[in-house]
Amino acid sequence: MTTSLIINKKRYEVELEGHETLLEVLRDKLGLTGTKTSCNESECGACTVNINKKAILSCITLAKDVEGVEVTTIEGLSDGENLHPVQQSFLDCGAAQCGFCIPGMIMSCNALLENNLNPTQEEMNYALDGNICRCTGYLKIFEAIELAAGRIKEHKHTVDSADHLVKEKQPKVLSQK
Repeated sequence: MTTSLIINKKRYEVELEGHETLLEVLRDKLGLTGTKTSCNESECGACTVNINKKAILSCITLAKDVEGVEVTTIEGLSDGENLHPVQQSFLDCGAAQCGFCIPGMIMSCNALLENNLNPTQEEMNYALDGNICRCTGYLKIFEAIELAAGRIKEHKHTVDSADHLVKEKQPKVLSQK
């Protein structure tokens, strides 16, 4: 059966048998290998993608179940040459060692910050609960989340300020009676 998937804002028509996981389709049919295969049992978080601002494990999600739904992978976060604030913050904080778990970690952090730009330590712990890293002590990852939240807030403030200036310069229309 032909299934229409929206991955990183691009529509793909994919031939499916119906039993393929989203992870299998991303990697094997679409060549998006940033989403990692590890446990295939929803235990490690390496396969995390974002769907509707939520962190979803692609190794246990059937591809046919996300037909017509916007899926964002690690490849879809950056804007061309410009890394997403979460990606850049991971680099700036040295939050990666071997790097294998990092795409899943970044996607979990992105989902957290899409919904909450002021997460507590408990909320960060909860957001990363399903992501396993065998190299780091998570401290740098928590620092990266806080740095990314600040950068996103700063960007939103800048955009909101620019929008306000544009609105101020709009001519006022007087209503006629």
